[in-house]
Amino acid sequence: MGLFDRIRGEFIDIIEWTDDGRDTIVWRFPRYGNEIKMGARLVVRESQVAVFVNEGRLADVYQPGTYTLSTQNMPVLSTLKGWKHGFESPFKAEVYFVTTRQFTDFKWGTQNPVILRDAEFGMVRVRAFGTFAAKVVDAAALLRELVGTDPQFRTEEVGEHLRQLIVSKLGSALGSAGVPLLDLAARQDGIGQQLAETLTQELSSTGIAIPRFYIENISVPPEIEAAIDTRSRMTITGNLDDYAKLQAADAIPIAAANPGTGGEALGLGVGMALGQRIVQSTSAAQAAPAPVTQPPAPPAAEPAPTPADVPPPLPTAPRWFIAVGGQQQGPYDESALAGQVAAGHLTRTTLVWRSGQAAWQPADQIQELAPLLADVPPPLPPQG
Repeated sequence: MGLFDRIRGEFIDIIEWTDDGRDTIVWRFPRYGNEIKMGARLVVRESQVAVFVNEGRLADVYQPGTYTLSTQNMPVLSTLKGWKHGFESPFKAEVYFVTTRQFTDFKWGTQNPVILRDAEFGMVRVRAFGTFAAKVVDAAALLRELVGTDPQFRTEEVGEHLRQLIVSKLGSALGSAGVPLLDLAARQDGIGQQLAETLTQELSSTGIAIPRFYIENISVPPEIEAAIDTRSRMTITGNLDDYAKLQAADAIPIAAANPGTGGEALGLGVGMALGQRIVQSTSAAQAAPAPVTQPPAPPAAEPAPTPADVPPPLPTAPRWFIAVGGQQQGPYDESALAGQVAAGHLTRTTLVWRSGQAAWQPADQIQELAPLLADVPPPLPPQG
């Protein structure tokens, strides 16, 4: 290195920073022991602020523009240095450039669910995620509280702190908003704006503001989603009575596709529900007041019926008794016997009796019961 180059390298005459990254918040000008001469040019670009630090103490702050350094435009540093009478010797000071543009690539999310109290669903666990923007509004406060002597302060160094703060404030923000769970999606913008204001106030001592806060999604556990789906179906059908009809209609194909005990039980439940509805409809019809009408005219006298016109009495259905486990059960009519066959109590070898029989007989020896036992298999042969 020649003598001229050595002398020129002793003093710094241009101080500037061209940001070549998208994640640097604070950058310290590399002085490397060189002195800044009086009359040096300071270039502060848009979205930047320059801060001079003298022996660990904050001095002058420069907004965007081009400055020629002198004791006249460095009042704080001149006071700290004790310059008098316009002393113009070179000096040493640290220069920090602080980015004041918005950083919009911050993401946040709830690692654990936030518990809310909802008037309709009770205590509910919700998760949420989204994005937010941050910017520096007070460079001196940022240097004092977060940066310190860090020569390059990046977004990753403050991002985790901001995310933890957001999660800690999210529960209180959602709870104080007083928004029902079903209306949270429609009120996300308003809640996001409220959180932005709350976080900005909380971070005011660090010189950071949150100008934009976005909630992209608020989700609930699967059981709450199922309850919401059920409530939607009930709303569509109109009332609980129609919902019972819908449930019964849904159960019919399920019962048909699952023959056997499960399908029969499901069909029995559907039948009971339909039977209850018929009884309720009949009771309502009987309880309704009869309309007031004029008394009908007396019918014309009809001739008395002759013995030839009188039908014979209806035949009496036979009443059957069966032996189950050594105990007599009954009496049953033929429709009730069909139920005993379905339940497995009446088989081909079950002893049965009715009025007119001399003794108990196996069911498969009675011709009248043959149709009921057509699908009942005979006893298994002896196993060798």
